[in-house]
Amino acid sequence: MTVPLTYAGKTTSTTGVFPLPNLLSMAVATVMLVSASVSAADDLSSRYQDENGDLVADLPDDESAWVDPETLVFAYTPVEDPAVYADVWAGFLDHMEEVTGKRVEFFPVQSNAAQIEAMRAGRLHVAGFNTGSNPLAVNCAGFVPFTMMAREDDSFGYEMEIITQPDSDIDSPEDLEGRTLAFTSESSNSGYKAPSALLDSEFGLVAGEDFDSEFSGKHDNSIMGVVHGDYEAAAIANSVLKRMVSRDVIDEDDYRSIYTSTTFPTTGYGHVYNLHPDVAEDVKQAFDTFEWEGSALQEEFENSGEAKFIPITYEQHWDVIRTIDEANGVSYDCD
Repeated sequence: MTVPLTYAGKTTSTTGVFPLPNLLSMAVATVMLVSASVSAADDLSSRYQDENGDLVADLPDDESAWVDPETLVFAYTPVEDPAVYADVWAGFLDHMEEVTGKRVEFFPVQSNAAQIEAMRAGRLHVAGFNTGSNPLAVNCAGFVPFTMMAREDDSFGYEMEIITQPDSDIDSPEDLEGRTLAFTSESSNSGYKAPSALLDSEFGLVAGEDFDSEFSGKHDNSIMGVVHGDYEAAAIANSVLKRMVSRDVIDEDDYRSIYTSTTFPTTGYGHVYNLHPDVAEDVKQAFDTFEWEGSALQEEFENSGEAKFIPITYEQHWDVIRTIDEANGVSYDCD
């Protein structure tokens, strides 16, 4: 299943490339927060119900529709090398096995589209979906996010940055006019949606009119593309950037940042809507009771400050992302 998206009347898929619309300013989009939420509710696929109005799919009333698999399948958002993250998540998945009493398998996905399709098809039960693809996963795949990583003081999030080569003559976003900017994928918040809206509203720059664009597929691809000179500039999530620096994949001297956005929520973790409620509760317990100290997760994410999981709701914590989608004229045609 390839999920079609509609951007201001232009229809594409999660794997396609399409021209950017003329976007609303972010100031206007902030005022449109309520309408953005209504739009998100209206976009929920007809295969799901939302009787309590929390914008995510309800557990089916019919218990025969509940799933209780012998093996729980987990996938982390495909922003970097899946092989690396299989090791990073291994200790956590061992903990989930202990809490749930089930075998837990890491599923290495290569794209946001593949991850969403796997959950919609019933092959994926627990996942971390990146910031921008959370609304698509919620509306089209029945994803129910309930937690995210946070710092010790409960603060959370990351910023979108636009980076270029250290010796580039691109010194500010205005200098992107007539140049080429790399995005990651259409479903990415920091890799596409946010920079699209911000470049238009703050600098009057629209892809296809004022600058050219390319799609790299992943944040690490965009970052390495800038470092190696394949891209003149790229819009990326600085959480990925920091992790790549901390792992010595790149050096801070390999790039230069010319723009940093406001803070956005990071990857949301949750389960498929029809997971047996007892199993879903155990999955939540696994996230809630995981010991970060000395773990591979701590080592991987300490550079960006994450030290625990905190409870969240899609309705509250993703309102800014729905606002950005509204500014981009985004709607989801899941059926």
